[in-house]
Amino acid sequence: MHTVARQDVTTVAQHYAAHLAPLYEWLAGGLEAAVARAAAELTSLGLLHQPRCQVVDLGAGFGAHTLALARAGHAVLALDTSPLLLQRLQQAAQALAVTPVNADLLEFASHLQQRADLILCMGDTLPHLAEHSSVTRLVAQVAAALSAQGVFVATFRDYSQALTGPQRFIAVKSDGQRILTCFLEFAPEHVIVHDLLHERHEEQWRLRVSAYPKLRIAPATLCDVLRGHGLQVRQEAGPVGMIRVLAYRAD
Repeated sequence: MHTVARQDVTTVAQHYAAHLAPLYEWLAGGLEAAVARAAAELTSLGLLHQPRCQVVDLGAGFGAHTLALARAGHAVLALDTSPLLLQRLQQAAQALAVTPVNADLLEFASHLQQRADLILCMGDTLPHLAEHSSVTRLVAQVAAALSAQGVFVATFRDYSQALTGPQRFIAVKSDGQRILTCFLEFAPEHVIVHDLLHERHEEQWRLRVSAYPKLRIAPATLCDVLRGHGLQVRQEAGPVGMIRVLAYRAD
């Protein structure tokens, strides 16, 4: 038998609070597995093992990249809009040099005490911004906040080309107790992500459906905006089908 709970399109923060945040560790295969993957990625980029840095982690979640960097001796300002995920990060960070902040990405500069040597916006966080002007604002703040040798790294999915037909259905993860499937609905500026979560309760499966918008950001456009703020830019393939963009101070 099935029971169904449906919710109209919500904001990103509402969707995470009511639907997605409690699933994050399950989706990642556990906290330590996520930290290990983050550490491997940062090591491959030459960003983990270097002299102590001031780092900003935008959309830190439960702290995969934050914890990898803090354990390597760096100081990390970790921003996220999910109190639940930040609480999990704080529990895992213990005595590490981590400052969790419940704030929007565009508010990060007001929490910085000095210029940042490394600013991260990993996962698919960047499309959580509401509009393209917000991307431009964030890039301007990043460029102003970076130190002389500072680096900005973003990974995100390329939604600029609309998917059609069965391509819009994505089997995210499943086990004997949960099944998460996404359906993507493309609009001119955004893609509406419908998360369909089946959860087993004793002999009954319950379906919860929630949807939220993600901004369609073309990688070439982001690179142009970064270059327009005086940064040198490199675009490459990122993890699990994402795009990775690295930007460096040109001075």
